[in-house]
Amino acid sequence: MDDRFQAAEIVDQRTATATEARQRFGEGAQYIGGRLRPGTSGRTHTVVDPATGDDVLTYELAGTADVDAAVAAARAAFPAWSGATPGERSEALHRFAAVLAERAEDFARAESLQCGKPLKLTREFDVPGTVDNAAFFAGAARHLQGQSAGEYSGDHTSYIRREAIGVVGSVAPWNYPLQMAAWKILPAVAAGNAIVLKPAELTPLTSLMFARAATDAGIPDGVINIVNGAGRDAGEHLVGHPDVAMTSFTGSTPVGKRVAELATATVKRLHLELGGKAPFVVFDDADLEAAVHGAVAGALINTGQDCTAATRAYVQRPLYDAFVEQVAALMGTVRLGDPFHQDTDLGPLISHAQRDRVAAFVDRARAYATVVTGGEPPKGHLAAGAYYPPTLITGAAQDSEIVQSEVFGPVLVVLPFDSDDEGLALAGDTPYGLAASAWTRDVYRAGRATREIRAGCVWVNDHIPIISEMPHGGYRASGFGKDMSTYSFEEYTQVKHVMLDNTAVARKDWHRTIFGDR
Repeated sequence: MDDRFQAAEIVDQRTATATEARQRFGEGAQYIGGRLRPGTSGRTHTVVDPATGDDVLTYELAGTADVDAAVAAARAAFPAWSGATPGERSEALHRFAAVLAERAEDFARAESLQCGKPLKLTREFDVPGTVDNAAFFAGAARHLQGQSAGEYSGDHTSYIRREAIGVVGSVAPWNYPLQMAAWKILPAVAAGNAIVLKPAELTPLTSLMFARAATDAGIPDGVINIVNGAGRDAGEHLVGHPDVAMTSFTGSTPVGKRVAELATATVKRLHLELGGKAPFVVFDDADLEAAVHGAVAGALINTGQDCTAATRAYVQRPLYDAFVEQVAALMGTVRLGDPFHQDTDLGPLISHAQRDRVAAFVDRARAYATVVTGGEPPKGHLAAGAYYPPTLITGAAQDSEIVQSEVFGPVLVVLPFDSDDEGLALAGDTPYGLAASAWTRDVYRAGRATREIRAGCVWVNDHIPIISEMPHGGYRASGFGKDMSTYSFEEYTQVKHVMLDNTAVARKDWHRTIFGDR
């Protein structure tokens, strides 16, 4: 296609998507009780296209009154929804998955617009993953399992009930707005809870579209509510709300600590998925080509704004020089560009502030390390956007900031190691434990790595893929609890032990401990 026609088509797509957003949410950007409404905080926020810096949508932020209204709507919806049969909830979620699939292109474009993600990422990863997640939980809703009933004491029958907790108050980040909405909402409602979700105020569009799709699929009003407000008022009020029985938070570790303080004060169930600094361990028998491609893809996914992204590559010394050379060369082929362009590999960061934060990390690293490639925001037609190039750093010490801190951008640090013991020790030498990968042809090395690396997910000869059937969650400073899979029901249900007497005897044997010989 001629570049001029391609450029005109991109402008048309972007303009149409922004216009649709303003039309969809002209009534407001709060979704409470099945209806859109404006916020009441008296303050506004403008959604900005990070690829161009253009304004997309200005909306009034939620205040504490909006949070109260959303919690009240969820509380009112909870009895009927939790009392529905698993089959009824399953049928509703199957309809929901179908509606999401029908609207896939709308979701893909809205997500690209608000986040700067390339369309090929939203079309091939974010949206299909969300639809699949909805379909998975539609089936999982019918499989809330517990221990088998049995006569464990001899005189009683015991069995387990899994019951919904109540109103869940969740807070989601801006890096995967649609998928995070799904990860928070779907297991909660499949288990019979009602939910209030607070997305990041930077990226409200697809969470609102998700909630509206649920209503259109027949999920009752009030089961899913969205409040778009600032963390310091709407977020903190939601987490601390006395009628919220559980909080699920995904975001940075420092903010997670604050969420934990607020949740603990009201003795809430708490689920935290926090930061990461994923190691990428390449042993000397690894397939070098596979490791190089895996490192570049794993480091640059979503422009590096992924808590499971490959950020620290540890390469055994015989492969180190070739790995660095080939990673630098492959990074040089990655195409930065407009997210709506079919050839774009890497879009902008979420905002100019985030770009500047990433650039500051790299600039400070120059004092003690080598920037092999990248490291400078692009000029020319991309300068108006929040772009930052793929960046490779070597020569950093293990205890340096660039190795230990979460950069959340397209930056990979490579360090050498000699023995297997050293490589695995370095992999575990940060406070985080969300994800990791090991690259080797040796089954025994692979087995050792998966045992010794303390992370919620350890890939072997790959890095990044996730599936609805398997859990996602971390160790240590990366939080606790699981998203996705049936393991997530352990977060969103209460386990109740029911014990039935089988003897019909008034005076039990154990009563003698109270009544003596009488």
